[in-house]
Amino acid sequence: MIPIGEMVARTGAWLKTDGPHADRILSTRVRLARNLAGTPFVGRAVDEDLLRVYRTVAAAALATEPFRGGAAQTMNELSLLDRQFLLERHLVSHDLTGDGVARGLVLAVDERASVLVNDEDHVRIQSLEAGFRLEESWARAQGVDAALEEALPFAWSGDLGYLTACPTNVGTGLRASVLLHLPALVLTQRMKQILVGVTQVGLTVRGYHGEGTEVMGNFLQLSNQVTLGQDEEEILTKLTRVVRQVLDWEEKAQDQLLRQARWQVEDKIMRAVGVLRSCRLLSSQEAIGLLSASRFGNTLGMRNMPEIAVLNELLIRCQPAHLQRAAGRDMSSEERNEYRARLVREILGVDDAPEPTR
Repeated sequence: MIPIGEMVARTGAWLKTDGPHADRILSTRVRLARNLAGTPFVGRAVDEDLLRVYRTVAAAALATEPFRGGAAQTMNELSLLDRQFLLERHLVSHDLTGDGVARGLVLAVDERASVLVNDEDHVRIQSLEAGFRLEESWARAQGVDAALEEALPFAWSGDLGYLTACPTNVGTGLRASVLLHLPALVLTQRMKQILVGVTQVGLTVRGYHGEGTEVMGNFLQLSNQVTLGQDEEEILTKLTRVVRQVLDWEEKAQDQLLRQARWQVEDKIMRAVGVLRSCRLLSSQEAIGLLSASRFGNTLGMRNMPEIAVLNELLIRCQPAHLQRAAGRDMSSEERNEYRARLVREILGVDDAPEPTR
């Protein structure tokens, strides 16, 4: 069983701050889509097929070195709250949290490696790393893939490559993404121009929680769009080149902001940190915005800013399912807002805030 109770009060190893460009790049992810030969794709498989796929894949994954001591579980064994918890933690997709027979997750102890079972494809290998570590993330995913391929017959075509449910994944089945924080490009209103350019070179932009989600708190994901006709090295090289270019644009936008509106920018950042340290009520959306501003202050080298490790922890633990799991009960929106503010003050080390009067 996946130890969600133990995960509540900690963040995964992939959120550590020792990765390159950790202030501007939260994480790097590599996913590999695979299907079992001789078994209908998830959308056409019957329940018996899906159950057999889950049992076979989970057993094979847990027998590999990256998942030693790890755990596996089907989603229908989890409450809706716990599924949302895993989604907030970037460990599962929206599709995997939905109802369905034998949708499941195999998770490594440190959360860096996972296998999503019966998502869009039978197998989705996922590797997460802190900061900009595309090569490391790819190496881990490749290692899991090789280990699983020794035990599982993956569907393969000599002409097309790996066969997948979505045509854009056919070929390598590789989707690599980088979660960036780009406040200067947003504030200088250059983000739309950047997004157009990124799309033109074959990449796609997603929100904070991936495909189908919105850009929040100046966070967005860049990933490759198509895998057919490109090998893994081409995909990773292109993504690396574009990410470095976007970071360069962010740096230039930051310099422009500091030249033209330094006091306004620093004032906004200091006010954000002040609210985090003294607020009594804090919504999820507001928390992301304030944490984004604080992160920008850290990037600018401003004094008395929360450390990146603390901001990463808050970004995860302030989300609704994490709050309710920490509290041990379902909570209304108002209750979450109060609990979130108290949690933020506690993690930031604020101990002099008066208790509310009733």
